[in-house]
Amino acid sequence: MNHQFKKMKMVAEKLITIESTVSSVSVLFIHSALFLVAHFLPSFPLLTLLSISAGVMLLVVGLGRACKKLLGVRGSAPAFVVINILYVWIVYLIVIRPGVSYKLDIVFNSELVILLLGLCRILSSDPGYVAYGYSNPEKLVADPLLDVETPLQESELASCETYKGCASNEKNGQESTLLQRIRFCRMCKVYVKGFDHHCPAFGNCIGQKNRVLFITLLVGFILSEASYIACLSQFAKSYTADKDVEKPSYSSTLAGSTMLFSLLQVLWQIVFLMWHLYCVCFNITTDEWINWKRYPEFQLVVQLQLGFDCSGQPASRTVFTNPYNHGILQNLKHFLKAKE
Repeated sequence: MNHQFKKMKMVAEKLITIESTVSSVSVLFIHSALFLVAHFLPSFPLLTLLSISAGVMLLVVGLGRACKKLLGVRGSAPAFVVINILYVWIVYLIVIRPGVSYKLDIVFNSELVILLLGLCRILSSDPGYVAYGYSNPEKLVADPLLDVETPLQESELASCETYKGCASNEKNGQESTLLQRIRFCRMCKVYVKGFDHHCPAFGNCIGQKNRVLFITLLVGFILSEASYIACLSQFAKSYTADKDVEKPSYSSTLAGSTMLFSLLQVLWQIVFLMWHLYCVCFNITTDEWINWKRYPEFQLVVQLQLGFDCSGQPASRTVFTNPYNHGILQNLKHFLKAKE
């Protein structure tokens, strides 16, 4: 057994090394491409540069997926995120920092340290695993009976340690909210309370217990990238103030490429944050919004006044309804207390 465990550990470490290497190469390709865009097209309008940069990044991602299909080699999304942070941090320390004020320097470096600590925490966090028939949620992966997409039934949850004692806390005559909002993640092959989505970038499911941390991290990314753009602004002022500078240098081009990268990240992350804040305010998850037709509690049958169906019965249609929406204030309270 010890020999098999060591062998499995060696294989896992080798896979992690390969995935991290692929992620490092992907980061290098992306930032090299953005460097070329900033170097050869410095006079283009910002919106044009952002559009070209977005196309370049999508092209690199597409090439990465093609390599995965052809060579069977893939990168690690969490490693990709961490390496990008480290790359921007190195550029900042070597190129940008001399032109940045002392206070802004402290703020930006502190944000990156907190961001990396938050990433480490969410990678190992429990999103709200439901251990059906086991005390260890990791055993769910090996159970072939769990290769389904439907929520657990109440009879199946009766033996679940997470569920025991919870049903008694519900009001009489009401169906257990815990029972209704347990969903299945096909990526991890586990049941998760309050499952929102599987986040490849963070290498974990986002559920009831780590959703607050997820949104906090999302805000942290936006703030740190906004701080970096502010640092670039100060750097640009000090750079243009230098009378000896006549042509764009390697340093200015590197600053421009990382600025394009940061702006693109801020733009899509703000949209992503707005979506999740909307879900929080109306007490719904991403999975429930997309797949509401799979979950009966979100379906409301409305009888039409005119017309009949093929069987002669009055015509009806199914519309979306959210039984968990109790007003923005109550929904926010539920969101903040859900991790407890």
